[in-house]
Amino acid sequence: MAIVLTLGIVVLALFLFVVEWFPSDIVAIIVALLLTIFGLVTPEESISGFSNSATITVMAMFILSAAIARTGAISIISDFLLKWGGKRPESQILTLGIIVGPITAFINNTAVVAVFLPIIEEWCSQQKVSVSKLLIPLSYAAILGGMITVIGTSTNVLASGLSEQLGYGTFSLFQFTQLGLITFIIGLIYLAFLAPPLLPSRRKCSDNLLNENYGLKDYMSEILIPPGSNLVGKTLDSSRLYHKFNMDVLEIIANNTRFHQPLYDKKLQACSVLLVKTNQEDLLKIKEEEDIEILSEFYAKKKFLQAQRTLENEGVAEVLIPSNSNLIGSTVKEIRFRKRYNLTVLAVHRGQAITQKRLSDIRLKFGDVLLVQGPKESLLGLQINRNLLLLTQRDLEAFRRDKAAIAIGICLGVVVSAAFNWLPILISSLIGVVLMVLTGCLKPREIYDAVRWDIIFLLAGLIPLGIAMEKSGATYWLATHLVTVAQHLSGYWILTFFFILTSVFTEMISNNATVVLLLPVAANVAETLNLNPMAFMLTVIFASSNSFITPIGYQTNTMVYGPGGYKFTDFMRVGIPLNLLMTVIVPPLIILFYGL
Repeated sequence: MAIVLTLGIVVLALFLFVVEWFPSDIVAIIVALLLTIFGLVTPEESISGFSNSATITVMAMFILSAAIARTGAISIISDFLLKWGGKRPESQILTLGIIVGPITAFINNTAVVAVFLPIIEEWCSQQKVSVSKLLIPLSYAAILGGMITVIGTSTNVLASGLSEQLGYGTFSLFQFTQLGLITFIIGLIYLAFLAPPLLPSRRKCSDNLLNENYGLKDYMSEILIPPGSNLVGKTLDSSRLYHKFNMDVLEIIANNTRFHQPLYDKKLQACSVLLVKTNQEDLLKIKEEEDIEILSEFYAKKKFLQAQRTLENEGVAEVLIPSNSNLIGSTVKEIRFRKRYNLTVLAVHRGQAITQKRLSDIRLKFGDVLLVQGPKESLLGLQINRNLLLLTQRDLEAFRRDKAAIAIGICLGVVVSAAFNWLPILISSLIGVVLMVLTGCLKPREIYDAVRWDIIFLLAGLIPLGIAMEKSGATYWLATHLVTVAQHLSGYWILTFFFILTSVFTEMISNNATVVLLLPVAANVAETLNLNPMAFMLTVIFASSNSFITPIGYQTNTMVYGPGGYKFTDFMRVGIPLNLLMTVIVPPLIILFYGL
């Protein structure tokens, strides 16, 4: 019965992960609660994930990565990228991969991609190439680079902790570096020389600098005809707003009445609201116009003036709604955006779609880009915010560059102490966090924003599932049945089977959940067949990060999905050959290096 209950909860978890009715971290907590309610784990075991060394290590790594990003240590290399990138896509992707790969081996790859997004935007504008030619390679290079060391991804750290629980001990920092380096090099060669024809060219650049820097992206916004405006009483056609600001007026709202197309003969009234589609360049021109106002800015100004505040130190920036954002599904009004972030939403961009909802009524979706205005200090705070990803950093880069060398030194100290086993990686990383704060690389309040709490709760909620699988005998039961099926296959084909199985799972559910479910089973199968458990565990680890086929299988893919203007099928076209390539090369390399 314990096995049936455990596997039933596993099936339920898989279902919830796939349908995405709830965020993955909430699903993990539900799983932990169900395991406790049915007596499959003790209450102490159900919360043991929060004190697990893997969870705490991952938390520390997020903070260290944020400190590196906040000091501008990574962005310093952008000059190298611009100098050596060249004009050909092969050299551009190769240069990008050579820079990004080694960095993501030691710094969380989501933090690296977040920093490189605006750098690549600028690079593409200078080289006059489509940004969609480089953002998928950025994400894939970050994924491949993260497999060079144990601390490259949260999945690797979790797998190390699971290995210790299973009795095989934790992994050393460079446990699978030789394998990770080879897969990274082969993957980068594929991206540089075979992938360019498969990559789309959706975001074109022109000679207009604003066009190159997102300026001609269409936004939805609302403008107000204030009392006393010279436009009051004029028709929309005679107002010449169409021509002056190159805007499309989709709807006019006056006295709580909505007027739809055709609108050219509609008279403008005081306090009329126009729902418009325009680009950033013209939207910013509206800010300087006396006879019309951006609605959200108009109310923000009133509020600021009441509080005797000035708008002198204000900036405008673009922010992306990532897939793990808690803002998804909510409206700007519901989340009280202005109060929460001290920023005003001026406009919303959503791919090619045109919506005729009021700005305050639009429910935010993954991939939406918001144009926001506010104090530069508030904009800078978004650099370590998990709900919003800052895309444009022009005029905002108040990095603590004088602390960059200190931050790099602290991270090197963490890596060296772990590499030579002077201290466990858990202890050295926590010491690194304390030093980052004491030296001013990171402020104490920034620590909490730096942590990806959804990942922490996901790990903490899934670790009890691994415990229940072992205690109930579900792991042994699954392994026994797999052995029955696979006993007539060679070791190579069994490894390949696990690689394919894990790759399929990781595209449907999170890579962390895949490792929790399949790593113990793989190790058990290996023991039953008198094969090397390490080889099977490494197969699951590498396959779980082998997520190239969809934009939702891995966080970095999600991050580049909107900014690159990609379609879902773009990832399939570029990712399927890379997945197949890894399926062919990883099992033989594991057998070569670690034995079978």
